[in-house]
Amino acid sequence: MSDPTAERSAWLRLTLTPGVGPEKQRALLTAFGLPEAVFASGRRAVAGVVGDMLAAKLFDTDNRSAIDAGLAWVEEPGNAIVTLADAHYPQALLQSADPPLLLYVKGRTELLNRPALAMVGSRNATAQGLANAEAFARALSEAGLLIVSGLALGIDAAAHRGGLEGVGGTLAFIGTGADRIYPARNAPLARRIAEGGAIVSEFPLGTPSVAHNFPKRNRLIAGLAQGVLVVEAAPASGSLITARLAGELGREVFAIPGSIHSPMSKGCHQLIKQGAKLVESAQDVLDELRWAVPGARSAAPQTLVAGTPPAPGEERVLAAMGFDPADVDTLCTRSNLTPDALFAILLELELDGRVARLPGGRFQRLQ
Repeated sequence: MSDPTAERSAWLRLTLTPGVGPEKQRALLTAFGLPEAVFASGRRAVAGVVGDMLAAKLFDTDNRSAIDAGLAWVEEPGNAIVTLADAHYPQALLQSADPPLLLYVKGRTELLNRPALAMVGSRNATAQGLANAEAFARALSEAGLLIVSGLALGIDAAAHRGGLEGVGGTLAFIGTGADRIYPARNAPLARRIAEGGAIVSEFPLGTPSVAHNFPKRNRLIAGLAQGVLVVEAAPASGSLITARLAGELGREVFAIPGSIHSPMSKGCHQLIKQGAKLVESAQDVLDELRWAVPGARSAAPQTLVAGTPPAPGEERVLAAMGFDPADVDTLCTRSNLTPDALFAILLELELDGRVARLPGGRFQRLQ
C-alpha cells in the first residue's frame, strides 16, 4: 500500500528545491515517473537527466522545514494539495505548455474540473464596469459556469462576488502563497471564496506578493476556462495578457464595449478590433459557448447598473447627457433646466458615482 504522506512529501521535496524549475521537474517525471521514484533512483541517475549541479541541489538541499509546513497546512480543514497524479487535477491546464506540478487549494477541489469562464479587467474600474462584472458573473454562474478570476481589486473582485451568488461558484487563482491574501482589502472576500468556492496557487506557502508572479498566474486563469471575458481594460492592462494567452490556447475571447472617451474601454475596443466577440449580455456569451442548462437563468439584463434607479430629474439629465462628455450649456439646452437646477442634479449624480466631472467644465455619464 502506498503512503499518501510519503507521496505528498516527495512532491513537495521536488517542487520546493530552489533552482530546479518546472521544465526540469517535468523532465524528471518523464524519466522516472512519480517523485518518489525520482529520489529512489539515486543521484547518478538523476544527474543523467538534469546534470550534476541540479542533482546535487535535489539531494543535498535541506528543505525539510518547508515540506513539514506544507504537510501541516494540508491537514487543516478545507486545504488540499492537488498534484499532476491526482484525479482532481484540472484537465484543462494539461493543454498548456507548462502546467504546474502541484496546486495548493483552499476550498472545493471538485471545482477544478467544472466548465468555467474567466472574467478579468481593470483594478481601477468605473462604477459601471463593476456593476457589469458582478451582474454578468451572477448570470453566468446561475447558468452553471464556474467564474474564474484573480482576486485583484476592481473587476476581479466584482466577478467573484457575482460568481458566489450562482450555482456555478467561483475560483480565484492568486499570485502569492495560498496562506497569504493580496491585496489585504480583499481578505473578507477571500474568506467567502474559500468557504463557497476555491482559492488556488501554484506558488509555495509563504510566497509574498511579487510583481512577476501575477502575469505567470494569468496563464492559469486563461488555461482553466473555456473563454475569457474582459469587462474593462486600459491599453496596457494585464487583462490583455490573459486574453492573449486564452487566444493562443484556442479559448474564446469576449469583450464588453464602452464609451469611446473612456480610457477603461480602450483595451476592450482593441480586443474587439483584433477579433474578440463583442458582448452586450450574458446570453451573448452563453450563445457563443453553445451553453444551455435546463431551468437555469442564463441572461443578464442588457443594461446593467449599480445602485438605486435615478430620480425623474436625474433621469432627465442622464438622458440629455448620453455617454459623451457634455458642458453645462449643452446640458441646459438639452434638458430644458435652469443652470441652478442642473448643477443641483449634477452634484447628486456625481456623489452617487453616476457622473464624473471632467476638466473644462464638462461632465460624463459613468452608468
